[in-house]
Amino acid sequence: MVKFSMAALMLLCWWSATVAEAAKYKDPKQPLGRRIKDLMARMTLEEKIGQMVQIERQAASADVMKDYFIGSILSGGGSVPAKRASPETWVSVVNEFQKGSLATRLGIPMIYGIDAVHGHNNVYNATIFPHNVGLGATRDPELVKKIGAATALEVRATGIPYAFAPCIAVCRDPRWGRCYESYSEDHRIVQAMTEIIPGLQGDLPAASRKGVPFVGGKTKVAACAKHYVGDGGTTRGINENNTVIDLNGLLKIHMPAYHDSISKGVATVMVSYSSWNGKKMHANHDLITGFLKNKLGFKGFVISDWQGIDRITSPPHANYSYSVEAGVAAGIDMVMVPYNFTEFIDDLTFQVKNGIIPMARINDAVKRILRVKFVMGLFENPMADLSLVNQLGSQEHRELAREAVRKSLVLLKNGKSADNPLLPLPKKAAKILVAGSHADNLGYQCGGWTIEWQGLGGNDLTSGTTILTAVKNTVEPGTQVVYNENPDVEFVKSNKFSYAIVVVGEHPYAETAGDSMDLAIAEPGPTAITDVCSAVRCVVVVVSGRPVVIKPYLAKIDAIVAAWFPGTEGQGVTDVLFGDYGFSGKLARTWFKTVEQLPMNVGDPHYDPLFPLGFGLTTKPTKQT
Repeated sequence: MVKFSMAALMLLCWWSATVAEAAKYKDPKQPLGRRIKDLMARMTLEEKIGQMVQIERQAASADVMKDYFIGSILSGGGSVPAKRASPETWVSVVNEFQKGSLATRLGIPMIYGIDAVHGHNNVYNATIFPHNVGLGATRDPELVKKIGAATALEVRATGIPYAFAPCIAVCRDPRWGRCYESYSEDHRIVQAMTEIIPGLQGDLPAASRKGVPFVGGKTKVAACAKHYVGDGGTTRGINENNTVIDLNGLLKIHMPAYHDSISKGVATVMVSYSSWNGKKMHANHDLITGFLKNKLGFKGFVISDWQGIDRITSPPHANYSYSVEAGVAAGIDMVMVPYNFTEFIDDLTFQVKNGIIPMARINDAVKRILRVKFVMGLFENPMADLSLVNQLGSQEHRELAREAVRKSLVLLKNGKSADNPLLPLPKKAAKILVAGSHADNLGYQCGGWTIEWQGLGGNDLTSGTTILTAVKNTVEPGTQVVYNENPDVEFVKSNKFSYAIVVVGEHPYAETAGDSMDLAIAEPGPTAITDVCSAVRCVVVVVSGRPVVIKPYLAKIDAIVAAWFPGTEGQGVTDVLFGDYGFSGKLARTWFKTVEQLPMNVGDPHYDPLFPLGFGLTTKPTKQT
């Protein structure tokens, strides 16, 4: 009887110890390092490689997540569960995928990522903030931090815990199609704007170790500093091209914002498609592993861009096994495949089993991915809920966006002489003209990366306020507002308008589609400027992602405002045009005279701008009765 009791007791102790051991990585009371170590000791090679894979929503299903141990899903630009999908629909879809991940042997949750680069821009009814080029003009890091916090809430409202933002490129040539994603040509302004990271992720606790990622709970998201490194410095601004600069220049201009991002606990870093002095960044071991991980001490995970490893070769995908080897060996931890995931898994598995990629490299990648997942609480709270759905497009966030629009506007000219300013405009007038292709076009106002990857035209893409509607909301009831998109001179002269507001600019674009060698205002914008401004006092509002050619029209125009891509809250434009608030924005980009001067940045020997970096006229608020 005693012998049996002792045996039973020993068996009970062994069983208890086994259960405790099994639960260690699931126990939030355990130290982070112990949880990671415990989980990794249990993982097979197949499970580890699965964690390194990110697939597009359209390639995913609960079964795919379960069968291939996939670590992450993304929604690419415009990839939505349904047109105008509600936050409830988003949450349901994300949770279905997550159920597949949780049904695996170890129950490792997946992380869902999305491009939320000026608000939650893929999602219908979300607040669309000004693009980064406008936020740079505010010179207000605290405002940008608030925008990060609001964006995090809206992203979480749809059940998503990971945003591919911020872009901390230093755009050195406005011909680049991603220049509006950059805060400035000046790395110091970009560095200041990394304050969006604690907005997105939460403030780093005081005792945090440098380089360790931090995400502060269910109202925050993992952020992504991108695109590492030198993406804004390519020759002639050609997207995904070659940045020719010595190491000192790279470290002085393009690297500083990564120091700031890492010191603020950024969870992930995305690698750039571009090359540095001919070497593809996706294959650059010295800069990814040697500098980012080892020298800067970054402990989060490094993610590729969309099909980024494919583009290591020219043409892309020409030698995929080489691309897999070069990208993973360089230090990329998670690969945005995004479709042919079995090919990636098979190639990487073969390379590990044959000693081409060392197991230590796989372990480094998986440790970093798990670290982020543990830190952000995914193991404790893998399933999204509906508690934040009312945050999407909330009035509070729209007011914040409206404030951002006000502060981003840069007044470039005000009156043909300093003692006869046009702005602020009187709210009370007999009859005023609103003209131009961008005056009543919400899609043009928002720019690229809005609902669709390339953006859209028209007013039915999402909810918001056009500049025309904002004008009508602002003027006195007795003021007649006439809208004519492209009036001729005779129409303008015969109507005896008190003044005109002409809103023109660039059509939406994203990435390579936005590369431009002429930087012209889209037709019929120049015609509208000429016909209207030759016949009546006018203010021209330029809606664009960068400085554009305006010198030929400048003498005709009484006042000119750079509005960038302001987003959904057009009322912010009229807040300042009509004097409820003063102009305060300052150029975060040099405004050139002619494209032949480009590239031209502050400090260059040939610096001869139309308007220099930091330029911006100011006005005082006026009380109009």
